[in-house]
Amino acid sequence: MKFMVLMYVACWGQMVFSQTCDLTIAIPNVKNQQGQIQIGIYSKAETFPHVDEQYKLIFIDANRFSGIDTIKDLPIGAYAIALMHDENSDGICNRNFLGIPKEGYGFSNNIRPVLFIPSFNDCKIDLNRNMSITIKLIY
Repeated sequence: MKFMVLMYVACWGQMVFSQTCDLTIAIPNVKNQQGQIQIGIYSKAETFPHVDEQYKLIFIDANRFSGIDTIKDLPIGAYAIALMHDENSDGICNRNFLGIPKEGYGFSNNIRPVLFIPSFNDCKIDLNRNMSITIKLIY
C-alpha cells in the first residue's frame, strides 16, 4: 500500500510541476513546396527577431509541410514567433534593393510590419495552456 501511495504522489508531483504546453502553428498560405519553412520561437524581447538568437528554431522541408506543426513541451511563458519560407534554402531572408523581403515571412498575431520590424510585445503570445495559432505568410 505504501508503494501505491508513493507512486500516486510521484505522478501527481510530475503533473503539477511539469509546466509545459504544446503550441500548434497553422500556416495556411505557403506559396509552393520549394525550400524550407523556418519557425523561430523567441522567449526574450531583447533577442526578437534576431537571427541565431531564438529560444528554439525549427526547420521543415516545404515539400513535407502539411500546413500545421506542433511544438511540444514549451515551458509556460511569453513567446513571439517569426516565420520564413526560405524558398532557396540559403538560410537567409532574401531582400530586394529596398530591403523588402522577397521570400515569405510572418509573425505571431499576424502583425504586418509597415516601416519597422515589429516588437516582441506586438507579437507576444502568452502560453499557459496547449494552444493553436494561425500565422499567414506575407509574400
